[in-house]
Order: sequence, then structure tokens, then C-alpha cells
Amino acid sequence: MLNKSYITATSLLLLLSLSSTNIYAQKIEISVDETLALFYQRNLELIAAQYNIDQSKADEVIASAIPNPTLSIQILEIARNANQGSLAQGCNPSPTASCGVAQYYSFSQLIEVAGKRGLRMQSSSFASEAAEGDFRDAIRIFSNMVRDAYYQLLQMQKNQWLAQEIVDHYKEIIEANRLRLKMGDISESEFLRVKMEAIRAETDLDNAHTAVEQAQAGLAVILRWPDNSLQFEAKEQWPDTVDIGQTLSREELMNKAIQLRPDLQADKLRANQADKLLDLARRLKYPDVTVNAGYARDPSNNNLNSFFVGVNVPIPLFYQYQGEADKAAVMLNQSRVAVEQTELAVRNDVVSALSTWINTDKIVERFKAGLLIDAKAVRDSSELAYSKGATSVLDFIEAQRNYKNIMRDYYEALINRTNAYYDLAKSLGIEPNADNVSGNNKVSEVVK
Repeated sequence: MLNKSYITATSLLLLLSLSSTNIYAQKIEISVDETLALFYQRNLELIAAQYNIDQSKADEVIASAIPNPTLSIQILEIARNANQGSLAQGCNPSPTASCGVAQYYSFSQLIEVAGKRGLRMQSSSFASEAAEGDFRDAIRIFSNMVRDAYYQLLQMQKNQWLAQEIVDHYKEIIEANRLRLKMGDISESEFLRVKMEAIRAETDLDNAHTAVEQAQAGLAVILRWPDNSLQFEAKEQWPDTVDIGQTLSREELMNKAIQLRPDLQADKLRANQADKLLDLARRLKYPDVTVNAGYARDPSNNNLNSFFVGVNVPIPLFYQYQGEADKAAVMLNQSRVAVEQTELAVRNDVVSALSTWINTDKIVERFKAGLLIDAKAVRDSSELAYSKGATSVLDFIEAQRNYKNIMRDYYEALINRTNAYYDLAKSLGIEPNADNVSGNNKVSEVVK
């Protein structure tokens, strides 16, 4: 269960930080957990309404309802001189006297047989659980959608920071080369080559800035465009890759996903519901019984006061609800096919996500094992050699480009690894950071 106080505090702090943004459009650092909090704060009720959870609960109440009894009151023989001169026991023997009206009071109750009410209750209960499963599945999918947008913004920011670093670096190199040009250490063509690379770096910076703004807009759309969303800046925050089953075999992971995936559980619940509906349809041929009883007071009758009882039973002589049974059988078959298809999709998701995680994890480790250090060392040594005239300008430019490309590839690998981790968790039906996801108490109840 999620911590409600944490949820409220995080949301309030986030909103306060948004409202305190100054006129200079100061960047607002936002973490991935705060982004998820803001998303669910603004979207959770819409998502819940889409899956009609409240309606399913209402349907449960309707299904469990016992038919109301019927009370009937009848006044008969209403006339100016009702039953005048009647010789009945309850009448005045005078030929000019009126006996009065007759009064009938009856009570009837429908009694359902063959367990129909119980089957309806079980069916509606499965439907409610399936709707909640759909809702949990939506939380699973939307959480990763928000994370994807968040880390897309972070990747664009990293590229922008790299582009700014390269621009600043080239400014220093241009100034140094300007002195070397005056001293005759380099030719004008070499100076112009380096200057063109500096201009290209500035163009890369402009493109990176545009990409950041586009990523901010993409995140703002997902968050339903909150105030100051174009000033959001993603914190450089990488997930703690806790063990969610990465070390298990594929078969073990698939079995784990089959047990946990809310979409598969929802389909299984709908299959159970269809099974109950088929049983209910087959029992419709057993007629329900209406029992009635009453009291009559009729002065014109020889028996002034009398009681009566009765039973009404429809006879399924011409139609025995075979159409309803056939239709329910078709729905059950369709539900079972849906379960099989979803299970196949779950297995495919797990295999694909696990493969992607293993691959991206290896790539990041390869970068950390020395490739980053080597790229920077090559760039620095090439720059030093060029400053002393020991290498050509082309070698110098190539080293600068290689460094930029390797750093971009590294940032992309980090983002891919992060997305792969969350995609693996999503394929298993696990929320790895459930204790940090914020929205409101309803999210707390469904995430776990």
C-alpha cells in the first residue's frame, strides 16, 4: 500500500514549486516520481471513469437484489347501494339496506429458483474484479508512457549539455588558434576548418535546444499541459535497478508474468464471468415461482371474512431459452480465446523485454568499462598534439567528432537501458517503485 502522506506532500511541494516560478522562466527540476504524481493527480479520475469501476460496483448491488414483494389492495362492488337487500350472512336483512363494498388485500413475492440470483452475483463480482484488473493494467501502461516521455526529455537535455560543452570547448580552441595564426604556426585554411567545426557545433546546439523544447512539449501533453510545463527540466535520476527477476530463466519469468499480469488476470475473470452467465442461461428454463396470499372481506358473500393463497408458475412449453444458452456459450468460447491470445502476448512481451534488457545492460557496462575514458583521452591527446603541430587538423577534428558521437551513444544507451528495465517490469506486471509513485489513495490501492 502506498504512503498517502508522501503522496500529498509530494504533490503539494510540486504545485508550490510550479506557482513560485519567476518571470524569467527559471527551470523547474522535476523528478520522475514527481512527474508520475502530477500525471495521476490530473488524470486518475478520467482513467478510472473510462473503466467504469463504479458502474461495476453498482451492477453488483443490482445483481444481489432480491425482488421486492407486491402489496395489492382492491375495493370492489363500489355502487350507490352496493348489494342492497342481499341475503348474505354479512348483510343487513332489511331489503332497503346496503351491504357495502368488498375489500381484498393480497401480498405476492417472486421466488427465484435454481440458484439464478447466486449466479448473477458471482458473474457481476467477476465483472467488477475484471474492471479493476483493466484499471491496474492501465496504470501499468500509463506509468511507462510517462517515464518514456520523461527520459526522452532527459536524453535531449544530456545532448544539449554535451553540445554546449563542445561549443564552449571550441571557443577556447578558436582563441588559441587565433594566436597561433598570428604567429604563423598554422595556416589560415586550418584555422578556417576549425572555425567551421565550431559553427557546426553551434548548429548542433541549436538543434539540441529545439529537441529539448519538443520533448518538454511532449511531456506537457501527457501531463495535460500544467502551468509552466515548458520550464520543466528532468533531473538526472536513474532508477535503482532492484532485482525484479533479471536473473531468472525465461520460463520462470514467463510463469511469473502469467501470475501477475493484470490484463491476463482480467481476461481470466471475464472468462469466469462468461462461464457463470452460461450456467445462468441454461437455468432460465426453470421457471420462477410467484407466491401470493391475501385476505378478503366481502359483505355480500356468505363468508364475510376469508383468506386465500396461490402460486403462479410460467410454463416453458414453447420456448426454453435455448437462444440465450447458445449466445452465452459463444461468449464463453470468445473469452477463452482471448485468454489464450493474451497469454501468448505476455510470453512474447517477457522474452522481448528480457532480451532488450540484457543487451542494453551489456552496452552500458561496455561504455563504463573504459570506452568513455578512452574517448576523452583520445580527444585530449589529439588536441594536445595538434596544439604542438604534431598532428593534422583533420585528425584533430575527427577526434572531436568521435568524442561527441561516443558521448551521444552513451547517453542513448543509458536511456535505452532505463526504458528496458521499466519495460521488463511492465512485461512482468510489476511496479518496481510502487512506494514512490504518487497520485492519490486510489492509485495506492491498485498499484500493488
